[in-house]
Amino acid sequence: MVIFNRSAAIGQILRRCHRAVAAKKSASHLTCFHGLWPAAEQRDFEQHMRIIPDFISEEEEKQLHEEVEPYMSRLRYEFDHWDDAIHGFRETERKKWYPTNRDVLERVRQVAFDGVIMPYVHVLDLAADGVIKPHVDSTRYCGNTISGISLLSDSVMRLVRTDAEKYQQGSTNNVGNEANVNAEADDASYRHQPETKLENNFYADLLLPRRSLYIMSHTARYNFTHEILANELSLFSGKPIKKTRRISIICRNEP
Repeated sequence: MVIFNRSAAIGQILRRCHRAVAAKKSASHLTCFHGLWPAAEQRDFEQHMRIIPDFISEEEEKQLHEEVEPYMSRLRYEFDHWDDAIHGFRETERKKWYPTNRDVLERVRQVAFDGVIMPYVHVLDLAADGVIKPHVDSTRYCGNTISGISLLSDSVMRLVRTDAEKYQQGSTNNVGNEANVNAEADDASYRHQPETKLENNFYADLLLPRRSLYIMSHTARYNFTHEILANELSLFSGKPIKKTRRISIICRNEP
């Protein structure tokens, strides 16, 4: 786990400092809302889906890239993911990091998470023509917060409103026996892909600049699918956003 020995008091002070800096950097202009959003839902979304531009420096991006590249470059890009959620990708999980990069991950923990993060950090390398389809990450494999650093490229992430109840943490405990069995079987998938439509729905497009950090939690995590748009669909406020190769360093908390 990316946690260092320090007193609880010092840890709380550092968390407050990091979050204060992050709050100043958070940019509402990186979110574009579409459709008729209920006011309460939009307020919750703005609280639970945050983007912090320039979370890391160019030098820190270089150091993260240099650490993961030797291994990632030996892998082939896959176009037939077992759950059909991602095309044109390669991925791994990493537990041990160089000290400078551990410091970056500790900053992520301080800003995005109330407590510890899962010991293995997900490294997802998406090719220039790769795409991440709409999905909701299973609650069996991660908790109420997902946070990722974007390396090498800008991209557009879209979140579309889906079932408000089905993907809540522990939601399978509140349904009937037959439905519970089906829900648990479905939850065995790492990524759910519920059907969502843009027509008569509300959704948000988010610009994820290179070196930014996104923090997806609570309602944004459970009530919306998220995806990375392919280049032919990658627009933000009417402007094309060309995605090249993109590596994301993704941290999660325990289910």
